[in-house]
Amino acid sequence: MFGEPASAEIHRYPAEAFTAPSGTFLLLLREGVAIAAGAFMTIDETTVEIKRVWTHPDHRGHGLARLVLAELEAEAVRRGFSEVVLSTGPRQPEAVRLYLATGYTPLFDPSLDAETIVIHTFRKSLAP
Repeated sequence: MFGEPASAEIHRYPAEAFTAPSGTFLLLLREGVAIAAGAFMTIDETTVEIKRVWTHPDHRGHGLARLVLAELEAEAVRRGFSEVVLSTGPRQPEAVRLYLATGYTPLFDPSLDAETIVIHTFRKSLAP
């Protein structure tokens, strides 16, 4: 899981997991080049899991991950989901800050060292 190359995570699930009606895949392009992406897949009738939020290194710090996250959440709401879960690893402090800043509740003790926590899991209600 964490520590594996991104390709291992991508190939862990069938493509159908990230296509409607069970999921979605979002890709932001600039001049035909991928600059940010993310996806979600269905966990149960009310919950989706956001996977692989990514921003190209040349485009980081411009709010693209926040935009991807917001659009994935909006699509989940449009499809009738009311909860989101996601996780990140100990070497992604930017992701942890993003999730905390956008209303995600940590399902771990944030006072602990990141390496002690290892998998940082979050939950967010999408209900109005």
